[in-house]
Amino acid sequence: MKQNLLGASLLALTLLLASAAAPGTAFAEEAPKTINIGYQKANIFALLKYRGTLDENFKRQGIAVRWVEFPAGPQMLEGLNVGSIDLAATGDAPPTFAQAAKADLVYLAHSPANPKTEAIVVPENSPIHNVADLKGKRVGLNKGSDVNYLLVTALEDAGLTYKDITPVYLPPSDARAAFQQGAIDAWVIWDPFYAEVETNAKARLVKNAEGLVPHYTFYLASRKFADTYPHTAQQVINELATLSDWANKNPQEAAKILSDSTGLDAAIWGRALARMPFGAQRMTPEVFQQQQVLADKFTQIGLLPVKVDVSSAKWSQDR
Repeated sequence: MKQNLLGASLLALTLLLASAAAPGTAFAEEAPKTINIGYQKANIFALLKYRGTLDENFKRQGIAVRWVEFPAGPQMLEGLNVGSIDLAATGDAPPTFAQAAKADLVYLAHSPANPKTEAIVVPENSPIHNVADLKGKRVGLNKGSDVNYLLVTALEDAGLTYKDITPVYLPPSDARAAFQQGAIDAWVIWDPFYAEVETNAKARLVKNAEGLVPHYTFYLASRKFADTYPHTAQQVINELATLSDWANKNPQEAAKILSDSTGLDAAIWGRALARMPFGAQRMTPEVFQQQQVLADKFTQIGLLPVKVDVSSAKWSQDR
């Protein structure tokens, strides 16, 4: 009898320990004390920060949220690589450059495609009317950004190559001044800067990304954080999905929050949000393949120094 009781006790203990070690169980994960999230003033994490719903949810669980602002995606992913943040949201291009720099990141989810939010624009009275007219012209853009990929793809679609134009690499603020002064002939830019230059400088659209590249926002994490705290990482994605549903249904309120965050008029944000669907969707093989095409293109034109295997950044839960 004692042996039976001892055997049953050992079996129960074995099952308890096994369940504690199994991924996805209540025993498998101890919540972090703090979660560090990188954001830019103009992206969805800014909306999440200023609405406060994530902070409130995590506070109830004893988790503090620390928000760290970055000027752009590449700097944010550098922060992810060195461990100063755990999560980030960027466009298509920065993750491939981060992977080339050996950042151990994973893709958690992505937004719906939003190709209308990035575009090639010219001054209102410019003689440039199509992409082919860019041959020999000075084109301003942020190097290694999502719009860099749009430009390369648009040129190829028009029968040109990257060597047929003179790229002028400028961050958005400097490019805006160069555009106003006529120092560049065209500008490849994304929202809300695109909406601002349309509104205040009467910029004329030459070509947006529709039919050329999908353009996503990606939600990323350090592999260490995502694998150590998968439930917490998934909670953030769930909050982003809930926030996206709210923002899509309440664009005026979302525009007001982003206006306060960036200093741009709410009307400009309203224009941008009209072509910017929010969402948080699970990664798929198709999206990974689209990212691989982008990475290979950047390697081909020499912007990426090495070939990148995008699929190596799959989250373990998606394998």
